[in-house]
Amino acid sequence: MEFLLAHSSLIVFFAGAVAFLMAWGIGANDVSNAMGTSVGTKTITVKQAIIIAIIFEFAGALLAGGEVVSTIKDRVIDSSAHIESADMILGMISSMLAAGIWLILASYFSWPVSTTHSIIGAIVGFGIVSTGWSAIHWDMFSGIVGSWIITPVIAGILAFVLFLHIQRFIFWRYHPLKHAKRIAPYYVFLTILLITVVTIQKGLKHVNISLTSEESWGLSLLLAIISAVISAVILRYKKFDKTLDVKKHYANVEKVFSILMLMTACAMAFAHGSNDVANAIGPLASVATILNNGGDIAAESGMPWWVLPLGAIGMVVGLATFGYKVMSTVGSGITALTPSRGFAAQLATASTVVIASGTGLPISTTQTLVGAIMGVGLARGIAAINMTIVRNIIVSWVVTLPAGALFSILFFYLFKLVLFYAS
Repeated sequence: MEFLLAHSSLIVFFAGAVAFLMAWGIGANDVSNAMGTSVGTKTITVKQAIIIAIIFEFAGALLAGGEVVSTIKDRVIDSSAHIESADMILGMISSMLAAGIWLILASYFSWPVSTTHSIIGAIVGFGIVSTGWSAIHWDMFSGIVGSWIITPVIAGILAFVLFLHIQRFIFWRYHPLKHAKRIAPYYVFLTILLITVVTIQKGLKHVNISLTSEESWGLSLLLAIISAVISAVILRYKKFDKTLDVKKHYANVEKVFSILMLMTACAMAFAHGSNDVANAIGPLASVATILNNGGDIAAESGMPWWVLPLGAIGMVVGLATFGYKVMSTVGSGITALTPSRGFAAQLATASTVVIASGTGLPISTTQTLVGAIMGVGLARGIAAINMTIVRNIIVSWVVTLPAGALFSILFFYLFKLVLFYAS
């Protein structure tokens, strides 16, 4: 530990580089949560999606980059377990490096995986070899395994019902465009309300803004009403093709949902940036805190000013480089999407995230979105779903935990070896 404290600046710099790598992986893989459906429906191009995501992901991470997950180690490792300060530092760095490499590999192969499960698997790996099997909170994994099934199913059911609602009250009506323009603002209201509730409750803490549940819901209602009014005004003055051709009427309805998708995609990108940046910067904050407090693991984690911008920049670099790969899988690989189907999937995803947050159910936004897209596809029949892609995605989910653990163990022993020779 003396060597690490003596070279604390160098260790923090190296940990920062590793955290940047993990943020890169998060941006590369999770941008699909916000933009995949918009690209798949051809509402926007890949280039436009990346530009929009860069703006809103960065803003979300920087302005509302919620709680620092310095306590993520306590979710995995028993806090009463004895662990050396040096092992904790090396373990956190190993975990970030392992999770980052796995996320980049998954992005390269176009697999949408869970960033949270990646870092948890990595911490389990170093936790086992540093403190033993008994120190791991194994009961936590029942919730994680359950989330592979429960949350995609919930999202799939909601998306299925939402898309049937859109069909019944818009597409199957005599004047579908008129009904779409009337109902669409209510969809916007619901989506923005759900997204902002999660973002406000989990974010804003680092700027010392702590709102009660009533205040969070009140502010979310206000923002949702404003968004609904804006969408109503846009739809009222937007020019549509007024030809009597029935097919043109349906095309106009899809244009309505394209506008809605763009609004909700921006909101989801902001929410994702505010929530998931913590997966990258949390372990980094732990390392910096331990070193700044002379090796005291129990010291309360602070957050140096440069940590949040580092994570935000890493995320936008990731989505700008590898983001298009996972977007293609989510947007068009699972099933053919139109703006109305994509919007149903987005609204179902937002709804499921809120339900899960309220009940404490472990959740992966990526897995939730995949389940929602499958639900929309099932509304058109099982043949509309590419089961080969779905199989590959599910396998990648299952592999994420052991892959993160294996990489983490390898890096942990490598760093221990380097420290032994260096000191």
